[in-house]
Amino acid sequence: MVKLDLGAHIDGFVAVVAHTLVVGASKENKITGRKADVIHAAHYAAEAALRLVKPAGDNNTVTDTIQKVAESFKCKPVEGMLSHQLKQFRIDGEKSIIQNPTEAQRKEHEKCEFEVHEVYAIDVLVSTGEGKGREMGARTTVFKKTDEMYQLKMKASRAFFSEVDKKFGNMPFTLRSFEDEKKAKMGVVECMNHKLVEPFTVLYEKEGEFVAQFKFTVLLMPSGSHKITSGPIDLDIYETTKEIEDDSLKSLLNRSQLLKYKNEKN
Repeated sequence: MVKLDLGAHIDGFVAVVAHTLVVGASKENKITGRKADVIHAAHYAAEAALRLVKPAGDNNTVTDTIQKVAESFKCKPVEGMLSHQLKQFRIDGEKSIIQNPTEAQRKEHEKCEFEVHEVYAIDVLVSTGEGKGREMGARTTVFKKTDEMYQLKMKASRAFFSEVDKKFGNMPFTLRSFEDEKKAKMGVVECMNHKLVEPFTVLYEKEGEFVAQFKFTVLLMPSGSHKITSGPIDLDIYETTKEIEDDSLKSLLNRSQLLKYKNEKN
């Protein structure tokens, strides 16, 4: 299984997308078993979230619905993953949606309601396993500047952080983007140790388990929720024996996300 995760911005207004596919899958070579299960689970969980991220809706309802959809396919959302509100030059706005939270995370995570003209990156990750991401020592190469303050000691660190601030601001960046990647690798260490930059850590599931990810950008407009990024998917090439049986989930998924909000309140 291959996951592709992309992002771009125009004048700081961000659009992101992520997609999962199985190499070699086709109508002549259909995918079955747990790979098919998790593809369906993540896809339908994302579609359910799309229909719930609307004005007067709340993040806790989205969290619970993603959980129910994943469990319909005997899968679990990846613990603690966040979907964020997007703002100009920020990919992690104040409002967020957490999936599969621990009890502590659920208590700490602030409930919020969605409003017209907000923008969200809905990021759904579902696993056939326990849904607990683990670090396995893979080197981190993508980072993002935080709002923390600290007087850096090393010259290389100061030069690195200055370049980050000028070239990327609060946007994510990769060390490959620097002219001198070797110096960047030196400078990032002190910055990371003092939380001036946040690493996008590579996480792993248990061996033999599969994780599917679908992410899209959604605009909350008066005419409805508009998904402006997505990847093509043909669910017919992923054959699962499991299905959603809950009538409320079926009804939700059959609903168009473009219903006018004023009509839904009547």
